[in-house]
Amino acid sequence: MPRDLRRQPIRGFSVLAESLPAVPETSWPRTVPAVEQIVSAGLNLPPGVTVLVGENGSGKSTVIEMIARAVGVNPEGGGSSGARFAGRPSEPTGLELQAHRSPGAPRWAYFLRDETLHGLYTYLENNPGGGDPAYHELSHGEGLMRILQNKLSSRGFFLLDEPDAALSFQASLALIAILVDLAAAGSQVVLATHSPLLAAIPGAHLLEFGPWGIREERWDSLSLTANWRRFLDNPDGYLRYLRG
Repeated sequence: MPRDLRRQPIRGFSVLAESLPAVPETSWPRTVPAVEQIVSAGLNLPPGVTVLVGENGSGKSTVIEMIARAVGVNPEGGGSSGARFAGRPSEPTGLELQAHRSPGAPRWAYFLRDETLHGLYTYLENNPGGGDPAYHELSHGEGLMRILQNKLSSRGFFLLDEPDAALSFQASLALIAILVDLAAAGSQVVLATHSPLLAAIPGAHLLEFGPWGIREERWDSLSLTANWRRFLDNPDGYLRYLRG
């Protein structure tokens, strides 16, 4: 493999010291264990795909948004650094991260967030680029896949926040194929998901968020994987408790 393909865009993140006085330990988002761990120890990223998993409220989206600001992309989940798309207001965490870039690595970055996709579709239709379709004439999942194919074709650093919400089982497999190809070409991806399918991306680095903060895990040891296995093995064992 050529030397430049081994040069990952981002090696990690640390909190800018000057932003700490504005956010004491007892204030959000430092009350989120995953965020406080990044304050204390930073966040190292390996090459390829990093998958963030965890329960609602564990800090995945907050961390993704902090990373987006650090790499200079629209923190509201609307595309690249040049996009002036505005939709869901960004979370004013007060904490700012510094990105530790590899010298000479590509700086192209893109951020997709499921909850702002329809607004992004409108922005892209009003500001079309090469190959952009009429996104609102596509299904939610079809639009997401077209953006992935059109915007994530160059080497760079890509953030995806819960793309599984828009995708069927088959489309999720297609997304995995796209991400595997991006990683093989030298791109770097950080993906937050509730899908055990996307968490199983070959070669992915898995980070599980929870009361402990952030920890590395294997796919078969994730709470996410265990919960889905138990449910699929015995749905009635869960659903009978929901029947009044």
